[in-house]
Amino acid sequence: MLKAIIVDDEEFARSSLFFLLQQNCPNVEITGIARSVAEAKEILDHHTINLIFLDIAMPGENGFELIAHAQLNKAMVIFTTAYDQYALKAIKANALDYLLKPIDIEELVIAVDKVTAYFNLRETNVEHDDRINNLATTLNSRLEIKKITLPFGQGFKIVDIDDIIHIEADSNYSIFHLNNHDKIAVSKVLREFEEILPTDQFFRIHKSSIINLNYLKEYNSKNGLLALLKNGESINVSRRRASDFFEKIKSYTKAHSDK
Repeated sequence: MLKAIIVDDEEFARSSLFFLLQQNCPNVEITGIARSVAEAKEILDHHTINLIFLDIAMPGENGFELIAHAQLNKAMVIFTTAYDQYALKAIKANALDYLLKPIDIEELVIAVDKVTAYFNLRETNVEHDDRINNLATTLNSRLEIKKITLPFGQGFKIVDIDDIIHIEADSNYSIFHLNNHDKIAVSKVLREFEEILPTDQFFRIHKSSIINLNYLKEYNSKNGLLALLKNGESINVSRRRASDFFEKIKSYTKAHSDK
C-alpha cells in the first residue's frame, strides 16, 4: 500500500485526483491533501509518505520547494501539470513521471503501477536527487536541455547531451552512442528523443538515426548520402531529409562562426 499526498492549489484538481485514485488505484492510500507547499511540509513532518502528487506551478510558490522534504522522506514524486510544452520537455528529459491535466484515468493507473513496481529499485537517493535538481534548474533557467536521463534495466544514467554522438533506432529501442565509447539501449522510440533534444544541435538525418551536429565531420554524396562523424562512423542520410539537413548544416555553421 502506497501512502500518498496530493499537493495542488486548485480545489477541483485536488478533489478530482482524489476521486480518481479512490476509484482506480486501490493500492494508494491518501494520507493528506495540501493546498500549498507549507501544508504539504506539515503533513510530511508527521506522516510516512511514499508518494507525492505535486502540482508544479502554484501562485506565489513553486512545487520544487517541496523537493527537499520529499527526498528526506524518500518519497517518489509524480508531477501534475497543465499543458506547458517547455515543462513537459524538461520532465521527459529527466525520465520523471508526470500527469497532464485534466488527468486521464489510464495514464494515472500506469504512473501508479510504475511507482509500485520500481519503488524499491531506485539505485540511490543521490541519483533521484540529481534528476529532480536537473529538472528544477532547467525550468528555472528556461534554457535548452543540458542533461538527459536514460533509463536502462533497473536503473538509469544521467548524460550530458554534449556527450551524445548519435542515436540509432533498433525496433522499439533507441541506442545512444556516447563519446566515451559507451552504448546505452533505452526502451523508447527515437521520436521521443527527437522531441526532447535541442533542435539547433541534433538532427534526424534518417528514420533510424539522430546525430549531434557537434560531431559532424563531413557530409558526402559521392557514394550515397553519408554523414561522416568525428568518431569515424558514417551514417546514411535519407534523400527525403537531405535538403533539410543541408539547410541545417548551413544555419549551424553560421551560428557557430558568429560566436
